[in-house]
Amino acid sequence: MEHLYIAVLATAMFLWATSKYASQRQRNKQGLPLPPGPKGLPIIGNILDMPVDNQWLVYDEWFKTYGATVCDIISFEALGSRFIILGSLARTEDLFEKRSSIYSSRPRMPMAMELMRWDIIMSFLPYGSWWRRHRKVFHDHFHPNVVDKYNPVQLTESRALLLRLLSSPKDFQLQVRLTFTSIIMKLAYGIQIKEKNDPYVETAEEALRGLAEAGIPGRFLVDLLPSLKYVPEWMPGASFKRMAKHWKEVNGKMGGKPWDDVKEKMKNGTAVSSLSTTLIEALPDESDPRREEEEKVARATAAVAFVGGADTTVSSINSFFLAMTLYPDVLKKAQAEIDSVIGSNRLPDFGDRDSLPYINALAKETMRWQAVTPLGVGHMSTQDDIYDGYFIPKDSIILGNVWSILHDPVAYPDPMTFKPDRFLKDGTIDPTIRNPMSAAFGFGRRICPGRYLADNSLYIIIASLVSVFDIKSPLDSQGKLIKQEPRMTSGLLS
Repeated sequence: MEHLYIAVLATAMFLWATSKYASQRQRNKQGLPLPPGPKGLPIIGNILDMPVDNQWLVYDEWFKTYGATVCDIISFEALGSRFIILGSLARTEDLFEKRSSIYSSRPRMPMAMELMRWDIIMSFLPYGSWWRRHRKVFHDHFHPNVVDKYNPVQLTESRALLLRLLSSPKDFQLQVRLTFTSIIMKLAYGIQIKEKNDPYVETAEEALRGLAEAGIPGRFLVDLLPSLKYVPEWMPGASFKRMAKHWKEVNGKMGGKPWDDVKEKMKNGTAVSSLSTTLIEALPDESDPRREEEEKVARATAAVAFVGGADTTVSSINSFFLAMTLYPDVLKKAQAEIDSVIGSNRLPDFGDRDSLPYINALAKETMRWQAVTPLGVGHMSTQDDIYDGYFIPKDSIILGNVWSILHDPVAYPDPMTFKPDRFLKDGTIDPTIRNPMSAAFGFGRRICPGRYLADNSLYIIIASLVSVFDIKSPLDSQGKLIKQEPRMTSGLLS
């Protein structure tokens, strides 16, 4: 029975891939080339070439291998799915900005969206009216004119982080994650989390592990062959089904439990003001036929704030700690600025930001040096297109290689070195230097709407840490500093 099932599946794969190939050739009437890339095998294409780890670094090397001497666009095909990787800001602006009407959707992601049910997160929704409703509600609460109202919570939690690090510096990664989870739980739900064994934190961490695994298109075979989602869990090779079942349950708890807890607290009058209470108060009456759909959007808005804020900036601060151990002179310059501008009688706050250009440059370089989402989130072309002499097929998966863009040696000379001074001129931020936010938070209409909150968090945490701590590598058994190396994890979030 199993052999018959596999034979039928293999035949279906063959017919599906060949039909896609034939359709593409028929639509490309001018016979235009696809962007350059590795030559694939019949039917399966480049599936054996697709990198599993550090994909952004592999693609960065492919830019140097294929095409002309200066190549910033490559492509490859896997089981009928066309992937196109963009390696420069000019390319991402051409497609995601200037042609945003056809490059703003998301690829179908059966593993993440259909099996794990990450469809609660607007970042993965296809472009259209449903996505626009989510985006508008989120933007209303996080655009740059209102985001400063969250500063008091960010400031309070940054001070709490300093106290926790003072008592347990070896647990700095845990303490940083706790800080950002606490910030976003207060903002999104008005919930004060526990310092240890908090169920909200544990659920979020498990959910984000799943997102990191499934967030890159093509990471699982089911993304290339959606029919595989119907494979029984007991079949050989169907471990992805069991993984998806687990993460689906986790995601349901993550998005549903804190929202339901807030609703219950509002009924008994104990709820703390938050994004959720504001959204719930604005909902139509429960007898209104619009209520179910409106609440679905509202619940998803709180959930995406939670997901976006609980992990992304954590990665940036971990990179900051690493950079300070590798570049002690940078830390000394930052501390000197704090001492000069603020002194030793108080801690920095948001009112100091305009007076701390080196701290701002340090935050920018932290964002640039090791991107949190080095491949961004995939876009999808919704119709055939001709671009720069290349044929771009409908339904192509387009990825902006954020890592390549933020390590462009023309925009950022000596890009592998951590140098905040690159953003300064005559003691102020140099506006002619490319802002890392141009790529670090995505592109075009799908740029992250929570970027202003993240930027504020990054600033106040870095300024606070610099003001009170020296940051050094740990010592080995002989009392010598252990040399650190910048090795990043793979996945959607690095």
